[in-house]
Amino acid sequence: MSKNLLYIGNKLSKHGSTLTSIDTLGKFFEIEGYKLYYASSKKNKFLRMLDMFYKTIIYCNKVEYVLIDVYSTQNFWYAFLISQSCRILNLKYITKLHGGDLPNRLEKNPYLCNLIFKNSYKITAPSNYLMNVFSKKYTSNLIYIPNTIEINKYNFLKREIHQPKLLWVRSFSNIYNPKMAIKVLSILKNDYPNASLTMVGPDKENLITDCKLYTNELNLEVNFTGKLSKEEWIELSKNCNIFINTTHFDNTPISVIEAMALGLPIVSTNVGGIPYLLKSEENALLTNDDDAIEMANSIKKLTENPVLVNQLTTNARAIVEEFDWDKVKHRWFEILK
Repeated sequence: MSKNLLYIGNKLSKHGSTLTSIDTLGKFFEIEGYKLYYASSKKNKFLRMLDMFYKTIIYCNKVEYVLIDVYSTQNFWYAFLISQSCRILNLKYITKLHGGDLPNRLEKNPYLCNLIFKNSYKITAPSNYLMNVFSKKYTSNLIYIPNTIEINKYNFLKREIHQPKLLWVRSFSNIYNPKMAIKVLSILKNDYPNASLTMVGPDKENLITDCKLYTNELNLEVNFTGKLSKEEWIELSKNCNIFINTTHFDNTPISVIEAMALGLPIVSTNVGGIPYLLKSEENALLTNDDDAIEMANSIKKLTENPVLVNQLTTNARAIVEEFDWDKVKHRWFEILK
């Protein structure tokens, strides 16, 4: 198979940021025989935008399609500028939706969104949440393609929970509400003095120092690992028994999908696209946004109920097996043919 693709997104892992779709999906395409060009790994936002624009121009006669990651905040403007450049250059582009707050972007900027999405060759939604929202305005070119993993790289471990050993894996960003995880640990310590918390992720917004100060104020010990490779945090997860997701906004986070694959019972806030992936009492436990007491109580429920843990984790693993690349790739082949 030989096709040339230009992938536009934030390829910033070499600067300490978390791997994103441009890293993982791009690698999958390359393995399948596609030739990939990327933009951009520039750390400075203005230079990144210029690099994206420059590579769109220089590769316009070499690629069949341009893949564009679309986010809901500042990075939305990259998608807007590149999509309109593709229109001028008569290039087919595929918009790949990201970000739990994209529905608000549709409401705030309907004209700009129409310019991007109505002219997309295809819009790919990684969750039923975004499918549901975008199908109200864009039906002819919208397709569901979930975030993908290689399921054989995730060993399913059954967890015994005597003392909660919490794992949190996200970038340290306000939208992911890292302080809530620390507060949850503080509450749990009243009943489980040996409860622990490990927080994995890059310091995207210079929040780790603040989180460490908060930890000291509560007289707690938290293991802050910083950014780890996927292999490193998967190995670390073997010593944890509950995965918590404290986010304010979300779509279908890959870290949650990975936790489901690993057999970690999940307690998450019930926000954005989360309830489209996780069903409370079926494959996870869901709590209200920013409600540390409710999340702590849900963790206690897991600790006291091994039957429930087994039920949730078994169901979760069955769901994410459908996200394996060997199953999902054919959806991509169909639109890139």
